[in-house]
Amino acid sequence: MKDRVAFVTGASQGIGWASAVELAKAGARVVGGARQQDKLASLVEEIRKLGGEAAAVELNLRSPESIQAAVARARELYGNIDILVNNAGVTHDGLAMRMSAESWSEVLDTNLTGTFQAIQAVLPGMVRARWGRIINISSVVGLSGNAGQANYVASKAGLIGLTKALAQEVASRNITVNAVAPGFIDTALTSSLDEKVRERILAAIPLKRMGSPEEIAHAVRFLATEQAGYITGQVLSVNGGMYM
Repeated sequence: MKDRVAFVTGASQGIGWASAVELAKAGARVVGGARQQDKLASLVEEIRKLGGEAAAVELNLRSPESIQAAVARARELYGNIDILVNNAGVTHDGLAMRMSAESWSEVLDTNLTGTFQAIQAVLPGMVRARWGRIINISSVVGLSGNAGQANYVASKAGLIGLTKALAQEVASRNITVNAVAPGFIDTALTSSLDEKVRERILAAIPLKRMGSPEEIAHAVRFLATEQAGYITGQVLSVNGGMYM
């Protein structure tokens, strides 16, 4: 992976942060995109301390202009983007019967439409180079469903469909497109869960623990390598056996 350029969305924390660090360890030059520039600065500092190359760009997936500007800046810094990790996402939970139009559109616009627009922005360069890795971060609930998350589930299931359709479109150009579907991961989001809720979740996981961001990042790293060149259109579930 040496000298490949990786663009990671939502890189300011959690799975995005861990994926950016893991790709940098593998030799990629990493561009992290997110709205929280202070956290991105810390990410860049950490990667540089590890001896890697990294840069930060401001990115708002609800803004097509922001996506285009972020990708353009990444190209200015390092050249063509070889690896795209679509990790950025939001939640706005609620029962479908009472879900507002804004709650629906905010989640779909960010998680699905924004991801699609990021792919569109980097794809021409990958096609010209005849090499690329696109890795979409979906979710276990995109496979299983989950009450109270109709918008989030729809967006993550949509990413799986997008992954499979796009994989067929670009395979002839030596570009692979895969998804990683994490289960319950120990992040800032899950750490705020009520203890009884956590216990109920753990009871449904055969491995009886939550995963770590680094365990998702290892899957991302593998799918970005040359060794994964014959894998495309797949969903790699990393969920401790929660959904099989």
